[in-house]
Formats: sequence, C-alpha cells, structure tokens
Amino acid sequence: MTIRTGRAALIAAAAIASLSVGTSLYAHGNVTPQAVDTSDLPDMAGGNDNWVQHNPYRGNARALEIGQSAYGQNCARCHGLDAISGGIAPDLRYLELGDAGDEWFVERFRHGSSHDGKVYMPPFGDVLGQKAGWAIRTWVESKHTDE
Repeated sequence: MTIRTGRAALIAAAAIASLSVGTSLYAHGNVTPQAVDTSDLPDMAGGNDNWVQHNPYRGNARALEIGQSAYGQNCARCHGLDAISGGIAPDLRYLELGDAGDEWFVERFRHGSSHDGKVYMPPFGDVLGQKAGWAIRTWVESKHTDE
C-alpha cells in the first residue's frame, strides 16, 4: 500500500511540476530583441526605412562581424549556433546564396512568419532595422553549405 501511495504522490508531483513549468514556456520564449550597433556600416540610399532588394553589404568584412554578433544575440536561440538548426526553425545554411536568397531572407526578417494564428518567427524588420538585417544576412551567407 505504501508503494502505491508513494508512486501516486510522485506522479502527482511530476504532473504539477510539468504544468507549472509548461505554462511559462513559449516557442521563442519571452524574449526582447537585442539592439545591434550598426554605426560602422555605410548608410542605405534612401535611409534605413526604405528597404533595398539586395544585400548591399555582401563582401563587407565589418558587416560580417556585426552580423555574427547580431545573429548570436537574436537568431541563434531558434536557428541554432553557427546557423546549424536543431529542428525548431529552418537551417539557414541552406538558404540560397545571392539575390535569390536575399528576397526570401528580407521578407522573413522584416515580416516574420505565422500560420494559423501561431507566430513561428517574430518580425525583426522594424525592431532591428535594415542595416542589422543585411549584416545578419551577410554572416548567414558565410555559413552556406550544399551538404
């Protein structure tokens, strides 16, 4: 009789613990985007609010550094360290290179992704801005693989 009572108490405690922890977990967590210092990057023609269609920082070493830091602070929790996804979000190493990949990237970065009322990726465009977005894209391209 004592074993059954102990087992029942253990199961009840585990259920209570999982319910209390489960209510505070979200797909992305309660996360505040981290600001990105892009002051070392050239300004965009037309300003930071007029998005260009293609990455103006491709090949810019400083943009690569800023993009790596910005990715680690804002993207890695879902897309994985070094852009290697653990399955929660797309593995960005396989994103198309060049202008074709820019189009998909900037759309997702600016507007995020949601389906059936669920947010899979929050929009970062207005929060981090165009310069940070293109710096992140520059770094992501450096991680590209076809394997």
